[in-house]
Amino acid sequence: FFSCLFFRPCPLPFVVWMADKHNIVVVGHGMVGHHLLELLVARGCASNYNIIVFGDEPHKAYNRMQLSSYFAGKTVDDLSLVPDGFYETWGLQVHLNEKIVQIDRCEQRVISSEGKNITYDKLVFATGSAPLVPSITGSHLPGCFVYRKIEDLQQMSAYAEKCKRAVVLGGGLLGLEAAQAMINMGLECHVIQRSGSLMNRELNATAGKMLQQHVEGLGIRCHFFKVTKRVVGDERGVQKLEFEDGTELEIDMVIFSTGILPRDQLAKDCGLEVGPRGGIAVTDECVTTLDANVYAIGECVSHRGRTYGLVGPGNAMARVVADHIAGREVTPFGNVDCSTKLKIVGFDVGIIGDSLGKTPGCRTMVYSKETEGIYKCLLTEASGEKIIGCILVGEANQYNNILSIMLNDLPVPQPPESLILPTFDSANAAVGSVETLPGVATVCSCHNVKKDDICQAVQDGCHSMDEIKSCTKAGTGCGGCISLLTDLMNYEKGRLGISVKNHLCEHFPFSRRELHDIIRAKGYRDFDEVIKGSGNGGFGCEICKPTVASILATTFNKHVLEAPLAQLQDTNDYFLANMQRDGTYSVVPRIAGGELTPDALITLGQIGKDFDLYTKITGGQRIDFFGAKAHQLPLIWDRLVEAGFETGHAYGKSLRTVKTCVGSTWCRYGVQDSVGMGIALEHRYKGLRSPHKIKFAVSGCTRECAEAQSKDIGIIATKNGYNLYVCGNGGMKPRHADLLAEDLDPAMLVKLIDRVLMFYCRTADRLQRTSKWFE
Repeated sequence: FFSCLFFRPCPLPFVVWMADKHNIVVVGHGMVGHHLLELLVARGCASNYNIIVFGDEPHKAYNRMQLSSYFAGKTVDDLSLVPDGFYETWGLQVHLNEKIVQIDRCEQRVISSEGKNITYDKLVFATGSAPLVPSITGSHLPGCFVYRKIEDLQQMSAYAEKCKRAVVLGGGLLGLEAAQAMINMGLECHVIQRSGSLMNRELNATAGKMLQQHVEGLGIRCHFFKVTKRVVGDERGVQKLEFEDGTELEIDMVIFSTGILPRDQLAKDCGLEVGPRGGIAVTDECVTTLDANVYAIGECVSHRGRTYGLVGPGNAMARVVADHIAGREVTPFGNVDCSTKLKIVGFDVGIIGDSLGKTPGCRTMVYSKETEGIYKCLLTEASGEKIIGCILVGEANQYNNILSIMLNDLPVPQPPESLILPTFDSANAAVGSVETLPGVATVCSCHNVKKDDICQAVQDGCHSMDEIKSCTKAGTGCGGCISLLTDLMNYEKGRLGISVKNHLCEHFPFSRRELHDIIRAKGYRDFDEVIKGSGNGGFGCEICKPTVASILATTFNKHVLEAPLAQLQDTNDYFLANMQRDGTYSVVPRIAGGELTPDALITLGQIGKDFDLYTKITGGQRIDFFGAKAHQLPLIWDRLVEAGFETGHAYGKSLRTVKTCVGSTWCRYGVQDSVGMGIALEHRYKGLRSPHKIKFAVSGCTRECAEAQSKDIGIIATKNGYNLYVCGNGGMKPRHADLLAEDLDPAMLVKLIDRVLMFYCRTADRLQRTSKWFE
């Protein structure tokens, strides 16, 4: 009780008193603080308490995990977590842009920066964390920023207009997101990392190297084992960084992303105990150790000496506090799962459990495919019968399956490595599937939602992802469980005899075909119009954004890299090049029909030589340049365009090539001009965006040298015209094309191809080849 002496008296000009109810005061209105409000409302506390909230930002609670989307055009309202009318409906008193500056625990009273004086019966700290800015000279010069909240991003965006080169100190998740934001704003960007790899606290060195290759392919330059000595500059701004090893880097802008610190000063000032590394010390009930009427949740907490920087543990603490205040049975807060699935600068990364293998005697199994930037590491106990951790880089399709097995102690398939291999038998695939998961299995770690909760929600009438999220909150945190939730919802609907619709994703309650018709009928011209007019809200995802972009391009034929369409494109579409295993790109100019003049060939050779590119003739009769770096791509394309070339769409879901033989012009067996027809068709359909890639071929006779019957559109010349074959496919599952019509003249041939492609683009599912569509 001596801690009461920490209180400093001040005038009390404004007193709030509600005699009929007790007061709950929540200090902080971030993601975890807002989730506490939702839980208190759900438990009926709004009827028994005055719930009073103070937030030091001017905005309602917003999704910090989507902060980078602000640079992609999202507004504060888009990021908001607070439904319209939520405060008013439940009588919550929310004071934005107003801090609590003093707390008197003896009198159970808080005082705000605006002079409000409020007594409390229960006080909850949800103050979060603050960015850690290293104590180096110059760290507060103009041009130095942190990447933490909306105001930071607004200031960075304004300052960047006069900059050319930015540097990010810290190669963790937020640091990489900040670096991508700088690249998207047209700045040269460098990442400075003290250790030898990116995200070294979550990824091992090999996984970090794979991520590095992808990051550098975007044009972000990484520097390792660098310790910053000072930031050099003056009142006009920063000028350079000096490092401990004596090197320097000229810059215009610095972003600090070197960690976070719990915001615990207010708790210290009122005499509460803090942990050895900071954070408000709490018990397993999230009650502060020195005051039974004061709680703490989220990133400001130290629980058993440990702090947490993820939303999942914070939400778990909020559940404990809400139950405690509501008088319910409390499940003590313990060591929660900190697994997460992320998309880091467009790259899938899944991190599960003990990803670095710190458990003594653990076994490690690795699958790596460097050509596609894929790395997977599965860790088990020595017996191989229990999963303890996993890293998934480049491809995280198995994330939900592996996480479910680990969290719910399901039997591990034997051999365990079958979980990360590209193919495994159906018995192993079923382990961890929605059908075999026990009812108590956790499907959403952020909000502690079980399989039974989802099944019950479906039984109660929640038959869409939007309804499931609204009812259970599952999928509203990091979003890593969305695919598992979708599978579980569809499984339960099928079990109940409810028809399962082929919805594109959680954001659109329509199939691709239905969405195509809606966009055409309503005349939507950008993604925001589509999702606001016919979607379920939100920001979209890696499924619906490229799909809508493809439909818009097919329907209205606007340039795909014009704003705001550019931000919808996949990485390869955005850069007009194919990302390779080492993070560099391959560039494929279009060579219609495979025809090329000697001068054009010389030009291509000179470009390859000037940029030191590995050069190869492809199976589609084109020339492919390998090894191009992101910052070289504009220079390479300037040279190619100047020489009369254009993109070959070797990366896109569009027409790739029209392969030809030499035909009647040179071949003694040729009966029609296959090259001329191939060139005409390629120029007619180039740039067409489709559900999946499409390939053509034109053979000049029935000897079929162009292999037309293995193509999506195949043409074989006859003495009387052309035979048209459709929906063939090579690759892993070859399919012989079907003959559609014989002896067509060129005009009728084009008419039929037009109609086949129009029907395919309007009715096929996302990423469905013509062969599967036909079947």
